[in-house]
Amino acid sequence: MRRLILLLYAVLLAAPAAAETLLLRPSQVFDGVNPHPHPGWTVVVEGDRIAAAGPNLAAPAGAKVIDLPGTTLMPGMIEGHSHLFLHPYNETLWDDQVLHEPLALRTARAVVHAEKTLEAGFTTERDLGTEGSGFADVGLERAIDEGIVPGPRLMVATRAIVARGAYGPKGFEPGILIPQGAQEVAGVDEIVRAVRDQIAGGADLIKFYADYHWGKAEPSRPTLSQAELNAGVASAHDAGRLVAVHAATAEGMRRAVLAGADTIEHGYGGTADVFRLMAQRGTALCPTLGASEAYARYFQNWNGQEPAPESVQENRRSFQLAMKAGVPICMGGDVGVFTHGKNWLEMEAMQRAGMSPAEVLISATSRNAKILHLTDRGAIRPGLLADLVAVEGDPTRDVSAVEHVRMVMKGGAIVRGP
Repeated sequence: MRRLILLLYAVLLAAPAAAETLLLRPSQVFDGVNPHPHPGWTVVVEGDRIAAAGPNLAAPAGAKVIDLPGTTLMPGMIEGHSHLFLHPYNETLWDDQVLHEPLALRTARAVVHAEKTLEAGFTTERDLGTEGSGFADVGLERAIDEGIVPGPRLMVATRAIVARGAYGPKGFEPGILIPQGAQEVAGVDEIVRAVRDQIAGGADLIKFYADYHWGKAEPSRPTLSQAELNAGVASAHDAGRLVAVHAATAEGMRRAVLAGADTIEHGYGGTADVFRLMAQRGTALCPTLGASEAYARYFQNWNGQEPAPESVQENRRSFQLAMKAGVPICMGGDVGVFTHGKNWLEMEAMQRAGMSPAEVLISATSRNAKILHLTDRGAIRPGLLADLVAVEGDPTRDVSAVEHVRMVMKGGAIVRGP
């Protein structure tokens, strides 16, 4: 009998706690799809899912009511381009981070960066390369999933793949092996092997560099050939992995699109013809305008006043060409170039460049979910994950409202706020 009692007690301890039911009452709800918010809507959360959303919802029996006056409740935002293992270049330049910072230090920073990102209302994050930190992002993703450390739901690209000799750090005695910020390849066989190496190491997606600077003083030029990109993208897709491609030149972009890339990162040198091709193929653009503005602040002493430097204006023009062509726009800022937890800087840059606040919000929620094939989030709809954020004011009028977070919920658990 005593053994039976102990067994029953153990079963009770192991049983999951009853899912908590919450009724959230903001001033209005932005559902992630409709550009117009819904005044007076409430949202019911049961466990880790949205159970109901709409006007005049009655509180279910036993539900905890959370009042959020003066706020807009919206889906948790999705960061489309980040580097959790980097920190801003006005603190430590990229070369020094890759060459001189120990992996343990960089990982400790990444843990802090992940928490800051989540508390800013970004509940999902696509991390596009550890920049010399190997497969440490896979471990960070697991630590977050297991509840060891707080952070957004991650999609990680591990090491990224570059043409041999085209990345860095640079400027050392030829022939000496120098730590690299990515995995180098030369030829079709090597690029296929690199894709498979990274998938075996835990990569959720694959990132290639279609172009880069062969030398420090040189402009960006194509680096991977069409055949290499074709083989690399096909190998990734065969394994069910999406592909992101760094491309800042028109030719690098064209090769990546023809190879079947899912997203183009940066696209600063894009032309009307290239953007038409992207629109025809359904290839999304992650414009990273926030990164270009950060570079101007660090290295051109720009104080943020308009008119912006030509480097920023050029990138805004390419972004406008992409919108005009109907290219799907991903919200992603290349965070790490600027401060983690200020991911909204990209959203404000997109608004300054001509995208309406509501469209910026859609890019940061349902559009990013669609681009990244995340069918369980990105909108406020019954059955989706209860990843939610409440911000003060109305971000559909001015996206800067997302700076002022009152509540963050991930999987039905409140991680910041009441």
